[in-house]
This record gives sequence, C-alpha cells and structure tokens, in this order.
Amino acid sequence: MAGEEATTSSEETLETTPTWAVATVVFVLILISIFLEYLLHLLAKYFNKKRRKSLIQALDKIKSELMLLGFMSLLLTVGEKPIASICIPRGVGESFLPCSDHPSNNGEEEAKCEAQGKVSLLSRKGVGELHYLIFVLAFFHCLSCVLTFSLGMAKMRRWESWEAETRTFAYQFSNDPRRFQLIHQTSFARRHLRFWSEHRFLSWPACFLRQFYASVSKVDYLTLRHGFITAHFAEGSNFDFQKYIKRALEKDFGVVVGISLWIWIFSMFFIFFNAHGFYNYLWLPFLPLLMLLLVGTQLQGIVTKMCLDSLDKSQVVRGTFLVRPSDHFFWFGRPKLLLHIMHFILFQNSFQLAFFTWTWYKFGFRSCFHQKTEDIVIRIALGVLVQILCGYVTLPLYALIVQMGTSMKKAVFPENVVQGLTRWRANARKNVALKNINTSSSTRPSLETSPSFSLHPSYTEEFDQPLSDSSDHLAVEIVKA
Repeated sequence: MAGEEATTSSEETLETTPTWAVATVVFVLILISIFLEYLLHLLAKYFNKKRRKSLIQALDKIKSELMLLGFMSLLLTVGEKPIASICIPRGVGESFLPCSDHPSNNGEEEAKCEAQGKVSLLSRKGVGELHYLIFVLAFFHCLSCVLTFSLGMAKMRRWESWEAETRTFAYQFSNDPRRFQLIHQTSFARRHLRFWSEHRFLSWPACFLRQFYASVSKVDYLTLRHGFITAHFAEGSNFDFQKYIKRALEKDFGVVVGISLWIWIFSMFFIFFNAHGFYNYLWLPFLPLLMLLLVGTQLQGIVTKMCLDSLDKSQVVRGTFLVRPSDHFFWFGRPKLLLHIMHFILFQNSFQLAFFTWTWYKFGFRSCFHQKTEDIVIRIALGVLVQILCGYVTLPLYALIVQMGTSMKKAVFPENVVQGLTRWRANARKNVALKNINTSSSTRPSLETSPSFSLHPSYTEEFDQPLSDSSDHLAVEIVKA
C-alpha cells in the first residue's frame, strides 16, 4: 500500500509538465481529428457526386452515433470521481463478478469507501477501462456493417447479368404471354414444389438447408422480378429491378448502422451475463447465429409459400410463372421486422467481437474473462461465421425477398425523380394556396401540366393526375420512350 502511495504521489500532473509537451500532444490530436473529418467529407462528397443520398444519410447516422459514443465518453471522464465515490455494501460489490478468483481491488481513490467497510461502485481504473470498450465497440460496429453490406453487394453483382438478360430477345421469346404450360413444367415450380412443400415439419428443414446452397438462384430472381413488376407496373414494363434492390438496400443500410434504445438494452444484458457462473460462452455467442439461421429459413419459406399460393390459384402458367407479392407471407404481416432482427444480429455479433478484443487488449489473451480454450475458439469462430454468413448468404436473400411485400418502397424512384416530384408537389400546393386566396383574380394558376422525369433511356415516368388538396398519392405509369 505504501508503495502504491509513493507511486501515486510521484506521478506528474500538468503543473509539472513542460508546456511544449502539452502543446505537441494537443497539436497531434487536432491533426488526427481534422484528417479523419476530411476523409469523411471526401466520402460524403463522393456519394453526393454519385447521387447516393441513402449512403449520405447512412454516413450522417454513423457520425451521430460516433458523437453519441463520444458524449458517453465525456460523461465518464467528468463523472469519474463522483462515480468512484459512490459506496455500496461489500457483499453487493463482490456479487456477479466476471472472475471467481479475482476479488475486487480498489485503489487509493476508494479509501473513503473502504473506511466505511464498503466498496466503490466503479473504481477510477474501471472507468478508464470502460472508455476503451466504448471506442472499440464504435469501431467494430461500423466495420461490421461495412463488411456485411460489402459482401452482400459483391454477391449481388451477378444479378446485373440476370437483369440484362431480361432485355434480350431470347428471354422475351421464352416468356411470351401467348405461350401456356402446366405449372409443374416451370423451373421455379420444379425447384420449390416437392413432396415436402406442403408439410410444415418437412419444409422447414428443407428451407434451412437450401439457404446454404444457391440461396438465390437465377430462376428465383427472374420469377420474383416478374411478380413484382406485374403487381406494381404495366405488363411488359422495362423496369430495372436490380438497381431498385440496390437503392432499397442502401436505405436499409442507414437503418442498420444506427443504434436504437432497445439495442442498447440488450447490450446491457450481454454485459450482465458475463458474470462468472452463467457460463455465457456456451450459449451467448450462439444467439446471433441461431437468429440468423432462423431468418434465412423464414426467407426461403416465404418463396415456397408464394409458389404454393400460385399453385392454389391456377394449374396453368401463361408466359412466366407468376407469384403475387403480399405482406401476409411475412412474420406478423411486417416485412420490415426482418430488417430489425438483422440489425440486432449484426450489433450483438459486433458487440461480442468488440468485447473479446477489449478484454484481450486490457487484460491479456488468457485473462479471467477467457480462461478456457473452448471459450476463445467459440467466440472467435462464431463471430467470424456470423459475419460471413450474414453478408454473403442472408443479406442478398433478404434484399430480394423483402421486396415481395404488398407495397413497394420509395426507392423505386431514382433520386433525381424523387427530387423532381418533391419540387412539383411543393409548387402545386403553393399554387393551390394562391388560388384559394385570389379566387377573384383573372389569372388562374394552371396545374394541368404533368411532369415527365427520365429514368432510363428505355423508359420514362409520366404523371397523369394533377395534385389536389386531398390527394397524397400519385398515379404513376411507366411507358417506353
């Protein structure tokens, strides 16, 4: 104890530190901060140049999350001494410890609590270690989201060739609406209509295994594309389904990079269950994996249900196999629920990897947090497996099948069309307001002009209905140019 006091008293403060040393450290920190801010600015400028508004919004959300974590770190710094001064009974302070053979060890700052026969709620050293955990968590969460969506986008690149094939003469000839065939003769039906399709206890294991082999096949993509376009657009529309999925996935990325309140609550449970005696390494790392496999199985099951639904309505196929998008195929009729589940999976997996990295850095590879070899192997192996499986298998499957809901997303319009619609609607409302005010004026504002926005050299969008006070929707028709 005397040695610790001598060491503490010999530590230098800013009063005895050269001013040039303080100025140098501050200058280096400022340079690093400006450099990082400049990189984020260049990235936002690049997204703006490419008109990727969804990615700009995701980048802004990342900045806000980093600011939140920085604010938490600031609160810990300011409240370090008050937190260490909170005294609790020794019996409570020595319960739910992460290590069974390491009793709580308070420093000099907690002498006040020790004199009362109590222990500090959280020592100053513990507050400092918590700082590291916050920054490691922020890094791993951002890295996990970027890697996951990068893997998903890489696998979805092959869809570009499938989309281009739909504009060839051979594809149009083979899917001519004047051609009829039995439903069991189609490739999509042969893939999904098996002896186990109508039996729940047999279809779930089959859907579970299918997600690991050709989770998104060419025939699935083309059939779901045809069902989506038939449900929302005119027959024969030259809509680019692949680009629409890409825009929708970019919007979903903005949701995943955020951290909501209920995500933080589950994270607190994760920290709590790291106490000795819960044996969390035997079950906690498996939770994201099991949830991910359940989501993948459900997504494959939705495709099978849509196939069975079409079979019940008709035994004959006209042209291409037609599936009918509907929300009732999804859990609780909410397609967006799958996105929130994947959000939870990604954050919890990145949290576990961040927690493992933090304990390794602060306490060593063989600390009391990871005394057993199987603990280390399970955490690392499952963390990497969930990351790869989510990005390369489940995410592309989700991106395609979530479009099979009843309604289409706003991402169906390119960004320039959305901006044009917004401006036109604002001008129309302004003109209607002026018309109501100046009813006696001879100059009447005209709302009959319908805007036309070019989406692609092969088609345009025309709006045939003027906007009125009571109308919040537009009638949209996609026609060839």
